[in-house]
Amino acid sequence: MTRTLLYRSRPVRAGRSGAAIDLTPRALGWSRIHFAVRQLAPGGEWRGYAPREERCLLLLRGAFAISWQRRSVHVGPRDDVFGGYPHAVYLPAGVRFRVVAETSCEIADCRAAITKSPAALRLQPVVIRPEDCGYEIRGGANATRQIVDIMPPGFPADRLMICEVFTPGGNWSSYPPHKHDVDDPPREADLDEIYYYRYREPDAYGFQRLYSDRRDETLRVSHGDVVAVRDGYHPFVTAYGYDAYYLNVLAGSRRSMAASDDPRYAQLRREWPPPDPRLPLVRR
Repeated sequence: MTRTLLYRSRPVRAGRSGAAIDLTPRALGWSRIHFAVRQLAPGGEWRGYAPREERCLLLLRGAFAISWQRRSVHVGPRDDVFGGYPHAVYLPAGVRFRVVAETSCEIADCRAAITKSPAALRLQPVVIRPEDCGYEIRGGANATRQIVDIMPPGFPADRLMICEVFTPGGNWSSYPPHKHDVDDPPREADLDEIYYYRYREPDAYGFQRLYSDRRDETLRVSHGDVVAVRDGYHPFVTAYGYDAYYLNVLAGSRRSMAASDDPRYAQLRREWPPPDPRLPLVRR
């Protein structure tokens, strides 16, 4: 049976609170990642607790206050994903929290199943500000993109790794095609991955190809879409004139983003021309 790869968000009515998309591990057909996007109306409240999942609450738009244990912090503001660097909060498994929206806001709820008990992991909540996030311009010419690391492999978490990627209109991203579906360190880690897409313009779109020896599919992706990458190579290109954003959520066999390029295109990584001068699309 062919597994679903593309999932579409459903709009939440303005002024209401609710989930635009909520993909449990069972819905995704794997055991590692749970991904949702929640919209909160001004003053809206959301409480959460996951005894066996660590999570990162990443602000996509707006501002909120969050409290856990004896701590309370303000997160944001962020106009939208193209309006500035991310704000986020990492919460280990077993931490009860309460979120209150200070404005209308959207939050990506990124979770991963933990490998040990919370007591054995001994992890602590972390507030992630824009100045804490990494920055890289990767690639060259019309394969240039901007990488913003939020929870890289060195972050003090169990499995969860997160970054944002900004791709100018007409450019390729996640290129050359690479994969991470075999646990073969240090060459490659076995990682499940979410691509959550947003665009500046409502009519924007792009294409993501997912291919291996067993299949070859090309998906049209638009604002709010989610692609679940379980295996194989998975490059992306955005249509001319439309800047693209995607949020990557990864979890797997180890805290590593090691990947293997498709050998037919691997030499391109060694021969990049100068980077696209339109980057960076987003500044701190």
